[in-house]
Amino acid sequence: MPLSLRLPLRPLAKTLLLATALALATGAAARTPQKAPKKKLQLKKVQFSPRNGVREPVQGPAYATREEVMRFADDLAERRDLNREWVRQAIGQAAFLPSVPRLMLPPPTGTAKNWRAYRSRFIDPLRVRAGVRFWQAHRETLARAEQEYGVPAEIIVGIIGVETIYGQQMGNFRVLDALSTLAFDFPAEHPRAAERQAFFRGELEQFLSLSHRSGMDPLAPRGSYAGAMGMPQFMPTSWVRYAVDFDGDGRIDLFGSAADAIGSVASYFKAFNWQPGMPTHYPVRFDEGRLDKEALLAPDILPSFSVESFAAKGALLDGEAQKHPGPLALIELQNGEDPPSYVAGTENFYAITRYNWSSYYAMAVIELGREVAGAMGR
Repeated sequence: MPLSLRLPLRPLAKTLLLATALALATGAAARTPQKAPKKKLQLKKVQFSPRNGVREPVQGPAYATREEVMRFADDLAERRDLNREWVRQAIGQAAFLPSVPRLMLPPPTGTAKNWRAYRSRFIDPLRVRAGVRFWQAHRETLARAEQEYGVPAEIIVGIIGVETIYGQQMGNFRVLDALSTLAFDFPAEHPRAAERQAFFRGELEQFLSLSHRSGMDPLAPRGSYAGAMGMPQFMPTSWVRYAVDFDGDGRIDLFGSAADAIGSVASYFKAFNWQPGMPTHYPVRFDEGRLDKEALLAPDILPSFSVESFAAKGALLDGEAQKHPGPLALIELQNGEDPPSYVAGTENFYAITRYNWSSYYAMAVIELGREVAGAMGR
């Protein structure tokens, strides 16, 4: 997913292991939804101390005092057949995070995008070395994921590297707090405030449902300021829909199991129509005499043009790329005050943008994966 701030979460992996073991012992396995018990449930309070010198996010008041939040809790419990008191306790202990709404606001109008600057944040020696270690340690798992789902190892390595530096930075925001803040106090000045707030209310519902079914303490997980979790930074809905038990231990653990993270990323891309063997993009050059760049950029990153219609509008491919069978999109990557860079994006490029709806993000994933593969001599 998407847009995230992450920090190490080693204690959380242990917490989740213990929670899952307890759930399995009582017959409430994480992948098997169970009827909620009707007795009052107690929530375990888990304290997390600052790590690596990073301060805990400042917390505001708890949501237990907000009537509309408690009405939301009651409605959620009824619709999803969850224990009402459990849901009210969980949401009631969520705290407003003052920094989160500010982090959700888009940059000021007129802020120039810069692909080279963006790239430098993710393709650097530290991340490449970490990627090599990750690939070497999980070579067989990556190969199995590629075989089963058709997603190349370098794309999976690129995703996990861009998202969390292979689990080193998984986020320091309590997920329940982040999702509650965005569900009930999304910044009104955001251009799509109503749509985004509705999205985060849905994610809060999924997170609480997942916690209730699995026996996980909803106060424990830490993630990004948007509520994304684990090595691949899955939002709760993505966890429910696409995460897989790839190490075969009977549970899904995206925090502590690299195998589950690898398989889940591959599962995600297969669900979004990854085409095995198809390149993500091609070099493109322009025929200035017939170039209709406005028409080519109108669909944004959605592949909409055949090779022939691409060429008719002045965007030309060379060599084997001219035989590409599917639709293409002209991808523009701005470089600040310098001229933009352009590539021809395929359906696989578009699939990467379903993880994070940004062409800059997709190119960073692709190029990090290639740099790691190159460092390994592949």
